Amino acid sequence: MSLKPLRIALPLVCAALAAGFSTMGQAAQHGPEEAAKQMKALVPGAGLEASLFALEPMVVNPTNLDIDAKGRVWVTEGANYRTFQKWGKLRPEGDRILILADTNGDGTADQQTVFYQGQDVNAALGICVLGNKVIVSCSPNVLVFTDEDGDGKSDKKEVLFTGIAGADHDHAVHAFVFGPDGKMYFNFGNAGRQLKRPDGSPVKDRYGRDINDSGRPFRQGMVFRSNIDGSDVEVLGHNFRNNVEVCVDSFGRMWQSDNDDDGNKGVRINYVMDFGNFGYTDEMTGAGWGQKRTNWEQDIPSRHWHLNDPGVVPNLLLTGGGSPTGIMFYEGKLLPTQYQNAIIHCDAGPRVVRAYPPKADGAGYKAEIVNVLTSTDNWYRPSDVCTAPDGSLYIADWNDAGVGGHNMADQKLETMTGRIYRVAPQGSGPKATVPKLDLTSASGCAAALKSPNGATRYLAWTQLNAMQAKAKSELEKLWKSNDQDVRARAWNLLARIKGSEQQYVDAAAGDKNEAIRALALRYTRAEKRETLPVIKKLMNDPSAQVRRECALSLYRDASPEAAQLWAALAKQYDGKDRWYLEALGIGADGHEDACLEAYLSAVGNSWNTAAGRDIIWRSRSKKTPA
Repeated sequence: MSLKPLRIALPLVCAALAAGFSTMGQAAQHGPEEAAKQMKALVPGAGLEASLFALEPMVVNPTNLDIDAKGRVWVTEGANYRTFQKWGKLRPEGDRILILADTNGDGTADQQTVFYQGQDVNAALGICVLGNKVIVSCSPNVLVFTDEDGDGKSDKKEVLFTGIAGADHDHAVHAFVFGPDGKMYFNFGNAGRQLKRPDGSPVKDRYGRDINDSGRPFRQGMVFRSNIDGSDVEVLGHNFRNNVEVCVDSFGRMWQSDNDDDGNKGVRINYVMDFGNFGYTDEMTGAGWGQKRTNWEQDIPSRHWHLNDPGVVPNLLLTGGGSPTGIMFYEGKLLPTQYQNAIIHCDAGPRVVRAYPPKADGAGYKAEIVNVLTSTDNWYRPSDVCTAPDGSLYIADWNDAGVGGHNMADQKLETMTGRIYRVAPQGSGPKATVPKLDLTSASGCAAALKSPNGATRYLAWTQLNAMQAKAKSELEKLWKSNDQDVRARAWNLLARIKGSEQQYVDAAAGDKNEAIRALALRYTRAEKRETLPVIKKLMNDPSAQVRRECALSLYRDASPEAAQLWAALAKQYDGKDRWYLEALGIGADGHEDACLEAYLSAVGNSWNTAAGRDIIWRSRSKKTPA
């Protein structure tokens, strides 16, 4: 039977999870004594320990979290998970956005503040704290709350985006994250379908295309970048199923997970290559992965993502069956080295938080799997993870017999559970430290920019960017340091000092670090600066990572010179690196005929090689019809 692409989740998750749903015994999981038993079932990764920061009734059904510069934990709850179910309106006033704080320094939350409560944040799937503003993702809206007087309560609510489908659904709009470039990154799953402005008008990308899943050109779940005010929206990747959150490292590289059609052992981790198609449905027809096609894959997990189709970006990892949830990129130094510079990812299905430290592999990446926190308790369901100012991790636990499928076991508010754990190096104890901030001086802001905590870096970035040239000397110190993450953060600000942009583009393009050289291209592309001079400088770079960014920077550039540069990059394809091939295909988008003509002219009769055949196979030129 042919499988159709799904716009909604299957009514049940895979059998192993569905079997876990039961209302029996839910009270036995509730309260501090049961929480203590569950703590003993936790299995931290090598060199780590876990402590309990918060539990019910202080917090229940945590769906997403963020941590501010003061070390306070912000949580969205899902007590009203699935309002169409008989238990779906347990809180008539609506779900809550909470601030949890440890005021006495013992490592556990002792203060709860309800920042906001309402029906418009029921089971919200994302929260992002930006100073006194909080972005909450809850289809059909993305809401911006402002605390104008600093009392921990929302004083103003505004709509940033609306019209997003998937209300009351896990495949809807997910959390926003602040990037090192001062922009916001976010995504929605395949139930989201579209973005609209507060007035109901469709959001268009910078090429004038409506952002929706009509297949012209975008399909299914998508990844976005925009200015903080919601302007200049770009679609940076599409054709995902349920990509729950996107995370961004200091070089602007995006990482996320994606859930398969439940039960097909095809959960994946992706490096989001700019403008890529990620293959959940057929790019041309929208057909589901189960529909027979030419050269379809032998194994179902690969077939699920159309990996043999031209125009599909490869996966970083396949992790098997699961129900992936929150994700982040860890750039702290507190945890042992095997967890540093790694994607940290929650999967509530197999009950695990994992680290995936990516390593460059040609034009793409490879990664190993390192467990961070697992449990032998069947109610452990990690829903999100975030880095605190001291570099420790906080993990939200939905805490239920099952996950997803529009279902939950604890269907009574009085017995509903929820946990927040802190993960730190073994022997460090439960108490977190919060470094003092000085945001009044360039030196203080530069110190804050080194923080592993995103909310702290946001405050530092905003102040340093406002200082412009007055911050240059302090940023130069960071730029000249040995910490490559910090160098990238500093460079992103130096390159935005008015009048100094080209100086720092040139400096990055000539840097010894391939990731910094690639950053120069990523910056010029995103900022709509002249990319061709930078491409000319780097088109023969020994690093395939850099040449990949050269190719991507030619996306929709129809100038004659762009086609010639594309051909020069195509001649360097080795016939093996699929990441590089897909970057070439993306770079030819919008000028496919000119690019292929330039390549064929450059290689002449020598086109019939493994590399040449691949380039023709991937081409969307009129000479290479499907």
